[in-house]
Amino acid sequence: MRWLAAALLLCPVLCPGAAGAAAQQTQPYVRGSQQAILAAHRDQPFILALWSLDCTHCRDDLEILGSLQAKYPALKVVLVSTDTPDREAELQSVIGRYALQRSESWVFADDYTERLRHQVDPGWYGELPRTYFFAADGMATAQSGKIGFDATERWINLHVGAAGKGRR
Repeated sequence: MRWLAAALLLCPVLCPGAAGAAAQQTQPYVRGSQQAILAAHRDQPFILALWSLDCTHCRDDLEILGSLQAKYPALKVVLVSTDTPDREAELQSVIGRYALQRSESWVFADDYTERLRHQVDPGWYGELPRTYFFAADGMATAQSGKIGFDATERWINLHVGAAGKGRR
């Protein structure tokens, strides 16, 4: 019996894919991170959401994204916080509150935030929330301000498709 308990405790370490709903550690967003994100999601649709702990409207977007990711398990969401790595515990708490633990999570980790913003989009000046809807062909539609549930769900149905829908 003890070996079973030990195996269950070690499973997340020995079987990293087994902890599906467990929160992923937030990765540092530095020079080159945007290219890494785009390469990792090449040929697949995904949503890139830039947010901050201090942004009220960002929480509304996170709630929508969490609800839609629960409804459409195939939906890929990449979260990039414009906060700092020293706020990791708070970031993970908010991500958990909105059921976005399956999402990739990044946090700005360079004091030169203008360079990081430019890396995301030269036309983005830091307003939050900022969301990019990437189609499978790599084309992105940017939106500053709050996203809408219905419009986002239409985008998901168009780009992720009905196959991405899970059971409720």
